[in-house]
Amino acid sequence: MNEGKLVFAQVMQHLPLTTFRRCVARYRGEHKIKSFSCLDQFLSMAFAQLTYRESLRDIEACLRAQRSKLYHLGIRSMVARNTLANANAMRDWRMYADFGQSLIGIARRLYIEEPFGVDLKESVYALDTTTIDLCLSVFPWAPFRSTKAAVKLHTLLDLRGNIPTFIHISDGKMHEVNVLDQLSPEPGAFYIMDRGFIDFERLHRFHQVGSFFVTRGKSNLKVQRRYSHPVDRSTGLICDQTVMLTGFYSHKGFETPLRRIRFKDPQTGKSLIFLTNNFLLPALTITELYKCRWQVELFFKWIKQHLRIKAFFGTSENAVKSQIWIAVSVYVLVAIVKKRLNISASLYEMLQILSHTMFERIPLDQLLIQSVQPAISYDSSNQMNLFD
Repeated sequence: MNEGKLVFAQVMQHLPLTTFRRCVARYRGEHKIKSFSCLDQFLSMAFAQLTYRESLRDIEACLRAQRSKLYHLGIRSMVARNTLANANAMRDWRMYADFGQSLIGIARRLYIEEPFGVDLKESVYALDTTTIDLCLSVFPWAPFRSTKAAVKLHTLLDLRGNIPTFIHISDGKMHEVNVLDQLSPEPGAFYIMDRGFIDFERLHRFHQVGSFFVTRGKSNLKVQRRYSHPVDRSTGLICDQTVMLTGFYSHKGFETPLRRIRFKDPQTGKSLIFLTNNFLLPALTITELYKCRWQVELFFKWIKQHLRIKAFFGTSENAVKSQIWIAVSVYVLVAIVKKRLNISASLYEMLQILSHTMFERIPLDQLLIQSVQPAISYDSSNQMNLFD
């Protein structure tokens, strides 16, 4: 079925184009546009992500060098630097945000049975924020400090498959705890977050709908112990307690009991305090859940290294958000391809292979499977030496 198709076209055929057109129509993305459609824009930016292009001029030069193959890539118009820059600056970034969310929905269904390190049937999410530094004189709409600008990427990561389920892009001044107001808690799910997200009034909203949270306790946390549960100290657990918050504002925001677990890491010797509203899971499982939060840190590190979200092709807020959402869409799309084709290679290996084979015509599954197979070692013990 894919014989003769370019590798790039084979990857892009996993896009739900009907959904894409609906997203474009929702925001009137192609109003008064005669050429260079929103799909052309998306495919050009996706090509830039997959081939590690560094600038608009870089994108233009590469695609013009292959102008005879643009139609086979799915791009119906000639790609010009100014045209792409104007499209990024003017076309509503929310089209690509909505389309990215639809791809996330597809990926989550594919990875719903994926293990993540803790044996739980419930959904488990890791919430965190990363900062992308910018130049204040070039990006004045994203203030951070007096001499620098930044955007913050607030991300809720589904640990089954490391799929980002919620992303909010803000300027650098927005505190990460405010993103809790924009989340819709899922009953029965676990939300793992660090101390920066502690706001007991906001966390109580999660508790009320039946969600569970696991976080670290701050050093100035004031609690009163109500009951101590037995623990196995050989595992590193020091105590497992039922406590009540005694601080004026913390108790006012969260009046129900909490669970306080103290754990000493046997590797580092560091003592850690965890807070949760779940009283059913074993204390050691709670500590293992928090350890899984590190996956969201690895996700941020991965996308900053392998996607183009640190150097932007435009300076407007719309251009930056469009580029970030298209980058996220490409990440999720590669994850979808990996699952649908049952590829054992990591996402990093897949991106490296795809970056050098966009214009090849080899079937995609054959390309990815053969490229990650171990090299065959031949037994040369019986091989005669020509120069003896």
